[in-house]
Amino acid sequence: MRIAIVGAGGVGGYFGARLAAADHEVTFVARGRHLEAVRRSGLLVRSPLGDVRTSPGAVVESVADVDGADLVVVAVKLWDTEDVARQLAASKLAGTPVLSLQNGVHKDTVLARHLPAASLLGGACFISAFIEEPGVVRHNGTLQRMVFGARRPEQEPVARQLLQACAEAGIDADVSEDVDRVIWEKYVFLVGHSATTTAVRRPIGVVRSDARTRTLLRDVMAEVVAVARASGIALPEDFADRQLAFCDTLPADMTSSMHNDLEHGHRLELPWLSGGVADLADGLGVPAPRNRTVADILSPYVDGAPASA
Repeated sequence: MRIAIVGAGGVGGYFGARLAAADHEVTFVARGRHLEAVRRSGLLVRSPLGDVRTSPGAVVESVADVDGADLVVVAVKLWDTEDVARQLAASKLAGTPVLSLQNGVHKDTVLARHLPAASLLGGACFISAFIEEPGVVRHNGTLQRMVFGARRPEQEPVARQLLQACAEAGIDADVSEDVDRVIWEKYVFLVGHSATTTAVRRPIGVVRSDARTRTLLRDVMAEVVAVARASGIALPEDFADRQLAFCDTLPADMTSSMHNDLEHGHRLELPWLSGGVADLADGLGVPAPRNRTVADILSPYVDGAPASA
């Protein structure tokens, strides 16, 4: 496959490098020091499943610099989604099938403002990875999974093609016939994990072992389930409890990308995570006080480390 990866961070960098190592034609879109390092030395992924380095080059600074692709994978932070959608719409990639592996449930709505709905597959990924230094992505643990699916019959061939490419690359992948439910299922865990590890400023092991923060984790996820059900997504009423049990199986030192961003003084995806849940809940008439409180607590850090008063 010819695959354009827009965003060469933890998610895009990891999956793109694996696909490139399986001889698929991958072009990364990156920027800054990360772009220069990948252009000079290739992208190195350090992983318990085995390290991999892409060939130097195969990276560009802008969507406009990509000549063409069979699939575009969007893996930028959520605040860049609108800009990327505009760039795609004005580029040679306009009309190309697009798969967003971004966090949350707002991503495809934003992309659809600028791109044809017929081009938007649904998808989610499950991985802990981040840029360790320019040109280097660190994969934590062994979880590295993609779930995606066609929303229209004409999208099915590219979904099957990507599934085959993932198999060749050693990526755990599956095609779902109800991909929007999968996206919401991940959102429940993602919001709970990111909200609590970031607010507590400690990994999941600390959060789940303290009675009060464990209850907070469960309540945050239960609110997301309520919003999903009010939005027409058929999640079971006890889904938050199931996700809490899943959290008990995670490595104690596992943290979230939002916690990592907070620790490094970076911008947060909070408006699309707990903040996004609270806003959706308001529109649906569903209470979400725990997510609203988390959003309020972390509000000073949304744009990065606040200046000293």
